[in-house]
Parts: sequence; C-alpha cells; structure tokens
Amino acid sequence: MKVYELKRAPNARRVRMFLAEKGIEMSYQQVDLGAGENLAPDFLAKNPAGRIPVLELDDGTHISETIAICRYFEELYPTPNLFGSTPLERATIEMWSRFIEFNLWLPTGMAFRHITGFYKDRETVFPEWGEECKKNAQLWFDKLDERLVEVPYVAGERFTIADILALCTIDFGKVVGLRIAPAQLHLQAWHERVSARPSAQA
Repeated sequence: MKVYELKRAPNARRVRMFLAEKGIEMSYQQVDLGAGENLAPDFLAKNPAGRIPVLELDDGTHISETIAICRYFEELYPTPNLFGSTPLERATIEMWSRFIEFNLWLPTGMAFRHITGFYKDRETVFPEWGEECKKNAQLWFDKLDERLVEVPYVAGERFTIADILALCTIDFGKVVGLRIAPAQLHLQAWHERVSARPSAQA
C-alpha cells in the first residue's frame, strides 16, 4: 500500500496523523500540486477529482477523500478507536467532524485559495470572497473555545478524529493569518495538548 500526497498539504497531514495514532507505517509518494501533477491523466485515473491524498491498495484499488481513507483503516485496525465505540459516541464524533469540515475547514480552504491565489493559473480567484471566508472560519474559533469549556476534546472526553480535523485546519489557517486569540484560553490549551501528541509531528 501507499499514499499519494503532498506532505505540507493539510488533508495529507490529517491522514498521516491518523495513521500515526494507529501505529501504521505507510509508504508515501509526493504529488506536486503546484506543478499540476494531480491533473495529469494517470493521477486522474486514481482520483477523478484530482485531489490528494489517495490511498493505493496492493491490488490496485484506489480510495480517495480523507475521511474515507481514515474509515478504511479504522475498520482494519479498530484500536485505538478514533471514530466512536457506541452509537451515541459515533454520532457525536460525526456531528463535530461535520461541524469542523463545513464551518471551519471549508472556509479556511477557500480563504487560502482566494487570498493566496495558489491555483490562479487554473481558476479565477476572488480575494474579497477569500476575506469573507476567513471571517466565517474565525467565528468557529470562538465556538470551539466555548465547546472546550465543557469537555477536554472536541467530541468529548477523549481524543478522536474530530481533534485531528480541527488541529490540521487551525494550523493550516496560519497561512492566511488565522490565529487563536489570546482570550480563547480553552482552545489554546487544547491546541497545546493535542500538538504535543507524537502523531502531530507525523
């Protein structure tokens, strides 16, 4: 097996961090997004959306999308459990993961694309829209800070996939100036705690 990725990309980091938590060693092949390698026919045959990461199984099967890859390995290696072990816990983790994906990750990604113009050679960018997305993402720093008053981790009492999604998004947001505010003490404490995990360095 191997994963096609770009190491500095946040989605790739999410998979690497997840695999590190599971103790799974993996072979990685780098894909140069800036050079458009992800748009080449051989890569599009692996993932028609042209995005990384992509997991290639030994039989040639390809699985793309971060959460799909992580779920695959959760099924193969259920310990430590990162997606939930009871119906309520699984639902809670899924709920917070979707909150993060739609309300924090998506606007952060759009802010990056439209403010930095990283893909301006292949898409039209609107810097004003990027700034608006940045504001929308920043709102969820407050919501996470409020959540972390109640629980030590995003989805509850223990570390899960939701924490991986949140950490990788918040760290990536620094590229466009998104920062945890000094007053967001609970979010800052969570960030320090999760960043100290060995998997965060993967």
